[in-house]
Amino acid sequence: MNRVDGKVAIVTGAAGGIGSATARLLAKAGARVVATDMRPADGERLVAEIVRDGGQARYVDHDVTRDADWVRVVADTVAREGGLDILVNNAGIYRHGSIEDFRDEDIDALFAVNMKSIVLGTRQAFRAMKLRPKDADSASIVNLSSIAGLVGSPQSSVYSMSKGGVRLFTKAAAMEAAHLRYNIRCNSVHPGIIDTEMARGAENSVAGAMVKRGVAADDIAAMMAASHPLGRMGVAEDIARGILYLASNDSSFMTGSELVIDGGWTAR
Repeated sequence: MNRVDGKVAIVTGAAGGIGSATARLLAKAGARVVATDMRPADGERLVAEIVRDGGQARYVDHDVTRDADWVRVVADTVAREGGLDILVNNAGIYRHGSIEDFRDEDIDALFAVNMKSIVLGTRQAFRAMKLRPKDADSASIVNLSSIAGLVGSPQSSVYSMSKGGVRLFTKAAAMEAAHLRYNIRCNSVHPGIIDTEMARGAENSVAGAMVKRGVAADDIAAMMAASHPLGRMGVAEDIARGILYLASNDSSFMTGSELVIDGGWTAR
């Protein structure tokens, strides 16, 4: 069943693990996907794979921290695709460090990418989505938060602040859209630790710091898997399936909610 057949979706951070899995799944479910990122080689490769598999997608360069880029991307999407039905604010970064030692530039980067970008994207999406036909299915904005937006942990205070901000902004945006009768739903997704490059030791991550101390990446992954009650890390497709649910009309009675996909992490 094509759950988002004919709908137009923008997915930010689409060249990364969760973003690429989401773009693939939305396209497979019938959406026309605009995949945005700042990694053109990876983005074009993703689009080629989607098209090869029978989906519809195109890549657009996009700095999510710049309002001018959001104006351009949304306007181009509406002009070329005829509207905007789904926005997945997936782009995000991670920085770790103690409160006393956290660098100003890392604070600024986290706030710009993880929070400001979602405000900018939601603003432009509201302006486009409110013009859709009144009898259309509700439009959907899905914002990627994290379990760090629900619970705290050492060395992640500023990241947790940024992701907690995403959660509450999403709720406020949902209430505003409902009050204005825009027919737009807004929900957040809160992944646990997902088996991506970052989890296995990318720069600027806790895992990366452990790698620098000589801990093998596979050992780090095993420790992270064991920290979930289900005994494994999530994979990008676990999150993409949740995003598809929120993007589709299957979740038509959900707005201002959070979907936690964390292998039981926050149930303890």
